[in-house]
Amino acid sequence: MLHKTALAAALLLGLAGTQAHAAKTLVYCSEGSPEGMNPMFYTTGTTHDATSAQLFNRLVEFEVGTTNIVPGLATAWEVSPDNLAYTFKLRRGVKLNASDRFKPSRDFNADDVLFTWNRMADANHPFHNNTPGTNYAYFQDMGMGKVVDRVEKLDDYTVVFRLKSPLAPFLANMAMDFMSIQSAEYADKMKAAGTPEVVDSEPLGTGPFRLVSYQKDAVIRYKANENYWEGRPKIDNLIFAITPDASVRLAKVKAGECQLMAYPKPADLPALKADKSINLLTKEGLNVGYIALNVEKKPFDNKLVRQAINMAIDKKALIETIYQGAGQAAKNPIPPILWSYNDKIKDYSFDAAKAKALLAKAGYKDGFEMELWYLPVQRPYNPDGKRMAEMVQADLARIGVTAKLVTYEWGEYRKRAKNGEHQAVMFGWSGDNGDPDNFFGNLLSCDAVAGGGNFARWCDKDYDALIKKAASTPKQADRAKLYEKAQEIVKEEAVWVPIAHSVRFEPVRKSVSGFKMAAVPTNHYFQKVDVNGK
Repeated sequence: MLHKTALAAALLLGLAGTQAHAAKTLVYCSEGSPEGMNPMFYTTGTTHDATSAQLFNRLVEFEVGTTNIVPGLATAWEVSPDNLAYTFKLRRGVKLNASDRFKPSRDFNADDVLFTWNRMADANHPFHNNTPGTNYAYFQDMGMGKVVDRVEKLDDYTVVFRLKSPLAPFLANMAMDFMSIQSAEYADKMKAAGTPEVVDSEPLGTGPFRLVSYQKDAVIRYKANENYWEGRPKIDNLIFAITPDASVRLAKVKAGECQLMAYPKPADLPALKADKSINLLTKEGLNVGYIALNVEKKPFDNKLVRQAINMAIDKKALIETIYQGAGQAAKNPIPPILWSYNDKIKDYSFDAAKAKALLAKAGYKDGFEMELWYLPVQRPYNPDGKRMAEMVQADLARIGVTAKLVTYEWGEYRKRAKNGEHQAVMFGWSGDNGDPDNFFGNLLSCDAVAGGGNFARWCDKDYDALIKKAASTPKQADRAKLYEKAQEIVKEEAVWVPIAHSVRFEPVRKSVSGFKMAAVPTNHYFQKVDVNGK
């Protein structure tokens, strides 16, 4: 038996050893809860950040910080001369994450690619309707099932995507979050066990981290993937501290409780720049914030009413008050930094008298009552939805329009808006792949009405024909002309009130090294990040 003094010394020595090899934990103060854990079902950055960016990989990836396409789970690819076949050579030796429920018996292979694609594409696939109340939002919004004819397995490490027609942004689309590759074996085992739903609620992928636990509106905990194919992450534990209030996030990052925070308020930027313990990173925003006017609901089925709403809103005041120097007024669905931006288009003038005249012409000389839904969370394209809604409400009152302000919890807000329950809804978009099609198709196409991403519920055959032709046209210059024409139609139809494109800021404590802001505005990649102290 150890003497008490020796025992105490041994305990101290053990404690010192434990501290010397203490696990490294990085805490990210995120702004909201993910809607779920399967990125196939959702289009929001909050969800993709918590799921696809941490838990999964795609066949091809975006180089962090750019929209350059680099190898992911595919090491190489070939495109046929007619642009109708994409052959991917798959990476060997990639380990799938395990859990208490499931231990994989094999490495990642072509079966996982086929499972991932077919559960989205085939309505009769046993996992197509695995989680009630969900749909494959991106897949539908982008019309991927109409473009890709089939996916073939040539061998365990070769797959071919055969297209019905050329699709210029196909590779960029394959790098997007909805194409996160999932485990076919995990699905089979869970189905056999009678618990197929856990495939979507307790996901297992090939990503740098594995999910440990998720407490809605509180915290998500991850552990490093010890066998990650790109090399084990430098941190052991990753925590998403879900903190909706920007002021609380700021306090936490200044105190060192979080090493990074999402979406600082513009008013807090000077203080963050002055804080010697923080690096304030910045990147031009590939985004747009807007108000969608639901053409399926009166009075927004009338173009004159939609044009009047555009004229009634003082964008300059919104930019100055809400964005405080970190945004620029929007007039098109895409930001000026994106090729094919049509700068020749003139925005609607801020003119209350003309707006009232248009309402009278439309049969609403005494105005009308409406609901305006406002964002319950901060987004890269809108730092303060409630304040913006109050300012818009005041603008509309000047033309006789009474706007009742409505909001919901973020997941509920998304769900109801996708179902088209709103009259006018505040939303926005952060580009996923650097291609204009990612805006035009996902946000305003006829396919996106069914998928839920087109919150204006607007389907225009001329517009749709233009963007589909652009997506199948090889030369960028020719595509640009088609998208420029599409922007003219959107402006005339006035189904949106485009508000702003914002600059992105990311406060990161100086104890963090190796972090880069992603080009995909909402995602954070931590596999190469290290942290030393607070």
